[in-house]
Amino acid sequence: MAVTIEDLYRSYGVLADAKDNLSQHKDAYQVILNGVKGGPKEKRLAAQFIPKFFSQFPELSDAAINAQLDLCEDEDVSIRRQAIKELPRFATGENIPRVADILTQLLQTDDSAEFNQVNAALLSIFKVDPKGTLGGLFTQILQGEDIVRERAIKFLSTKLKSLPEDVMTKEVEEFVFTETKKVLEDVTGEEFVLLMRVVSALRVLQTVNGRQQLVELVVEQAFLEQALNPSDPDTVDRLLQCTRQALPLFSKNVHSTRFVTYFCEHVLPNLSALTSPVAGIDIQLEVLKLLAEMSPFCGDMEKLEANLHTLFNKLLEFMPLPPAEESEDGENSGSDEPKLQFSSVECLLYSFHQLGKKLPDFLLDKVDQERLKDFKIRLQYFARGLQVYIRQLRVALQGKTGDALKTEENKIKVVALKITNNINILIKVRQDFYICAIYMETMLVQALVQALVQALFQALETGASAVKKSVPPAPRRDTRQIYNPPSGKYSATIGNFTYGTISTTTTILIPLIELLQTYCSTNIHHH
Repeated sequence: MAVTIEDLYRSYGVLADAKDNLSQHKDAYQVILNGVKGGPKEKRLAAQFIPKFFSQFPELSDAAINAQLDLCEDEDVSIRRQAIKELPRFATGENIPRVADILTQLLQTDDSAEFNQVNAALLSIFKVDPKGTLGGLFTQILQGEDIVRERAIKFLSTKLKSLPEDVMTKEVEEFVFTETKKVLEDVTGEEFVLLMRVVSALRVLQTVNGRQQLVELVVEQAFLEQALNPSDPDTVDRLLQCTRQALPLFSKNVHSTRFVTYFCEHVLPNLSALTSPVAGIDIQLEVLKLLAEMSPFCGDMEKLEANLHTLFNKLLEFMPLPPAEESEDGENSGSDEPKLQFSSVECLLYSFHQLGKKLPDFLLDKVDQERLKDFKIRLQYFARGLQVYIRQLRVALQGKTGDALKTEENKIKVVALKITNNINILIKVRQDFYICAIYMETMLVQALVQALVQALFQALETGASAVKKSVPPAPRRDTRQIYNPPSGKYSATIGNFTYGTISTTTTILIPLIELLQTYCSTNIHHH
């Protein structure tokens, strides 16, 4: 006989009035459980009544949870929502992982309101038992269907960071890290990024040792013990994704040596053969940017000299020789002018500078004079290209004021002109180079290496005697600064710029002094 609305209300009244004698009215609760087999009205009432008395009938707990689960899967969306809303009331004791497991499976819904309810229900049981809730989530991540796994990982990556410290205790965070390592044994690229976001935010890993553990986790995913297959876009994508995840973890105490070594030994030699995993990006420049950003945090390297030779040779490839016929003022009179790739040279030279500090005599003792002379010629031609670009920018901006300067293209040109003009100031210093205290906009730091190109040329030009002037140490910084190569529109000339990131903060060009002190043996005299 089907259960009616009247039956449900009658049974509810019996249980509500029973107070301390609820266990004697098991049959009344069974009537409520049977309500899930009724019509829409009976089901909605059952969805509310079942959890209300659930804790009073432990012998019927499995039947009650199964009944509520049936309602969570009903065809009527209003019934599903009501049942999901009440599910957290079943999250007591040993039932919590099971309820979390059920809720995680329900994340696959395509109804946005229902999906939000599932998220809210999961968050509510986190506060009851975070470890038990995580147990249910990770069970589905490891064993559930693809859509459930995907959404469970996204839930962790977006929601865990919002939970308070009294919920995300040290023990809970360690459990998250342990379970995440299991999942990382077999993940897609997107899953890897999301899971790294989860573990990188854990407070328990915000120590030197914790960051080192995270780097080791990334190293395992990057397959750095294997040779690179440059023609396989998936392999290239894996390396890029892993490197990007590792970058924020590097510091003076957590070294990037294994990644930098791999890039020098496996990536740079295959740079031109790399297959881009994403259409429309300059894969070579992307790789060089990553290398430049990692290089300041490289520790002791076993094959330093060999890797410096690799960097030096790659730098020469990106710095063309002057064309055979040039006009008297140094400008190319033919139509075959080489393309100057300022952004790529910037990244390579910065990396070369950072690794070269570990072998100060490299340019003097490890590079033969003919190659050094060739390098000087290329640098000279490269510097002249900068002057040409400055003139082009001035012509392009001449007479433009007000709204005309506010277009996206002209904003980029204004920024580029500021940078190249500041580089030009450094070039004019020539042999009268004093210890610099030149303050520039933060965006100029992105063009620092372009200035180093000309500075290195000037230093090489003046001879081979030892530097006698002392240079004060760089000022101590409270926060670690990561090299950030430009990115954007003008990569073929001055580099790539992203307008809108400029601030009015200033910086001292200490790295320029370090370059001259490290690589050059120059006697600098005042006029």
